[in-house]
Amino acid sequence: MEEFIARGFAATRLDDVAKRAGVAKGTIYLHFKDKEALFEELIRLAIVPLVNRLGAGLSPPGGTSVRDVIEGFARSFIHEVTTTRRGDIVRLIVAEGPRFPEVADFYYREVVSKGLAGIRAAIQLGIARGEIQHQELAQFPQILIAPAMIAVIWQSLFARHAPLDANEMFRVHLDLIFGERRTT
Repeated sequence: MEEFIARGFAATRLDDVAKRAGVAKGTIYLHFKDKEALFEELIRLAIVPLVNRLGAGLSPPGGTSVRDVIEGFARSFIHEVTTTRRGDIVRLIVAEGPRFPEVADFYYREVVSKGLAGIRAAIQLGIARGEIQHQELAQFPQILIAPAMIAVIWQSLFARHAPLDANEMFRVHLDLIFGERRTT
């Protein structure tokens, strides 16, 4: 992970990965056919379990509002991604995905599509319960999670100039979608 984050996907060489890992380059080839396969396994280990865990939490138990579930999802995502090396992997995909469509396709299939499916299901439940008024949101679940992605990108580019309270931004975003939370 450190080599990919430090150098980017394109510039990472398996020689450097092997050196950092303290193994011979041939050892890597015993487990991975190429750099892309190694990177895909990194995503499987670092991000896919998180997406599966967060996605499982998007089915609210009885009595729990969809907003509370989505807010919990967002807080976990923000904590688990923007404050860890996972955020660096996401930024790497954003930066280099257009040049390496196979890597972007893998990330979409293993991470993005699963996350969107869970978010869409939560939105549809929110619509059915009357918690979400705009039914069109189900067509664009990306709108719901956009602040989390902005937080990942903002953290790496602009945090030193203008720190961002990602959780508070997400709360405001949810107020716009669900209406302001009443505190009585």
